[in-house]
Amino acid sequence: MIDTAIILAGGFGTRLQTLVNDVPKPMAVVNGEPFLNHLLNYLKHYGIKKVIFSVGFLADKIQNHYFHKFNGIEIDYVLEKNPMGTGGGIRLAMEHCTEKEVLVLNGDSFFNIDLIDFYKKHQSGLTDFSLALRSVENASRYGNIETDTEQRIVSFKEKSAEAKEGKINAGIYILNTALYLQNTEADLNFSIEKDFFEKNLKSLHIKGFEYDGYFIDIGIPEDYLKAQDDLKGFTFR
Repeated sequence: MIDTAIILAGGFGTRLQTLVNDVPKPMAVVNGEPFLNHLLNYLKHYGIKKVIFSVGFLADKIQNHYFHKFNGIEIDYVLEKNPMGTGGGIRLAMEHCTEKEVLVLNGDSFFNIDLIDFYKKHQSGLTDFSLALRSVENASRYGNIETDTEQRIVSFKEKSAEAKEGKINAGIYILNTALYLQNTEADLNFSIEKDFFEKNLKSLHIKGFEYDGYFIDIGIPEDYLKAQDDLKGFTFR
């Protein structure tokens, strides 16, 4: 099992600022504690020993809260001096990784999957990059992902105004460190989905594995409020 994870925590959280404007979105209080606590406890449950936060907006709020350890997990930081997008934020953190593969999570969403099973599928699928996918009734907010019979991703569909069922990128990845660094540029603001995954579908091995676990993205007020009750059901410590 992978023992190092990158958490993307550098965004502005614009859509949530009517409710949360004094801390970065991943630090928003959910069920009495920062949302990041829930993610870190979840990672601890699956044996993650080190987390690298890619931080930017109000970075000191995260750094001064966690310092360099939480619940036995070693914590480090990389600071985005300018917004770098998901792809750039991951690359910045990955430059501090010595591991062959790294787990990556969005800091504003929670997807309750078995990370050990995800890693086994990644290994047995002989793939370099794996995405955890989730079927949802309305994929319009996220965009839709199509896979073939061997779970290889064949296309990413754009976000749409039409409410339609589909498989979405649920924000958990396993990435080959060397290949990611070789195929991306330093100090560049880019999207991992649009500017890396989509552009390299034919040249790199990129697969998506579907899970039906609980999923929530706290990026909009209604889902942030929903998470207050929902996350009481999870007891990762």
